[in-house]
Amino acid sequence: MKTVERTMLISAVVLAVLPAAGGRAGDWQEFAVYPFDEDQQQPDIDGTIVVWQQLVEGDFDIYGADINDPFNPEPFVVSEYVDDQTSPCVFRDVVVYQDYVETDWDIWAADISDVTNPQLFAVSDYAGINEEAPAISGNIVAWQHDYFGDWDISGADITDPCYPAEFFIAAYDHNQCRPAVCRDAVVWQDDYFGDRDVFAADIWLRNSPVEYGVSLVAYDQQNTDVSGSTVVWEDDFFGDWDIYAADISEPSNPVELPIAADTSCAIEPDVDGNIVVWQDDRNGHWDIYAYNLTTRQEFRVTDNEYDQTHPAISGNVVVWQDNRTEHWNIYAAILDGPEAAWCVSAPAGDANGDCRVDFTDFAIMAGSWLDCNLEPQQGCR
Repeated sequence: MKTVERTMLISAVVLAVLPAAGGRAGDWQEFAVYPFDEDQQQPDIDGTIVVWQQLVEGDFDIYGADINDPFNPEPFVVSEYVDDQTSPCVFRDVVVYQDYVETDWDIWAADISDVTNPQLFAVSDYAGINEEAPAISGNIVAWQHDYFGDWDISGADITDPCYPAEFFIAAYDHNQCRPAVCRDAVVWQDDYFGDRDVFAADIWLRNSPVEYGVSLVAYDQQNTDVSGSTVVWEDDFFGDWDIYAADISEPSNPVELPIAADTSCAIEPDVDGNIVVWQDDRNGHWDIYAYNLTTRQEFRVTDNEYDQTHPAISGNVVVWQDNRTEHWNIYAAILDGPEAAWCVSAPAGDANGDCRVDFTDFAIMAGSWLDCNLEPQQGCR
């Protein structure tokens, strides 16, 4: 039965302990990945490989760059055919994207083991059927298609690129859209109940996915992503778009957590490991913000006066599209310091929550070393 109320008490308690973010970004340095005089959009990243769609002579092609040396990236072409190739997603040496071929969108992939000679192959290219919004993790690609007249989710095992093994993930009435995949977990937005909800499936058994609800509250939940056991999405439960997350370690009992739930508009979340990123308009334009799931700290990634949108993260590297020039370009930042800290539990003596004990913690403790909190003050001697 569909849930109609979010557990307000739990949400209120968690919201009460969320810290306010600082006004400025951290000490990390931003850099343009591959400056170009036409639009670059929809970036994705895995490891040191960044991919995006780039407008070239009137249509979009797929480009990439290895940012192993951040200030001397090595750009390369993934796909530059007639008509549009858009919405790239990368995992290690494979890039997937949607390609407009003749009359409809198909899902294609490129093996970029040799970036000077990408090997392209079709993942799903049924004539007259639109296949869009691809996602990839390991050897599994997932996408949405309109084979049955509405949007459904399918997947393919591309272990053998010559013969991708397709399978259905979610094919019900109404629309299942915008899939994301991490190992054997696929998540998507689903309007089966009338508004959009977050669903997931365990696809360990390809011919029998086990489906479950992640967030089935009233109003809309959409634009999902998943990393490990963490699912993130944007949610309009409180009347504007906020970012929520859920731990799906126990699929039968997902545990929700508000990530960004103030009065600003927060959309386009992405997650990797313990860091969630999104775009946020609290400063009058779009900036990139982040939240550390380990330290429970929010922080600002960008503070440029122009718009930064559509972020993606891998490890401690964030990429986004940025219009600080006359058009959209892809920018990146390497997060460092306590904001990006990761640890299972804070060590004893960690006063600033950066998952390590150092002189900074000692200075914090020393600042109140001789404080006396007895009442009355005469008790302090």
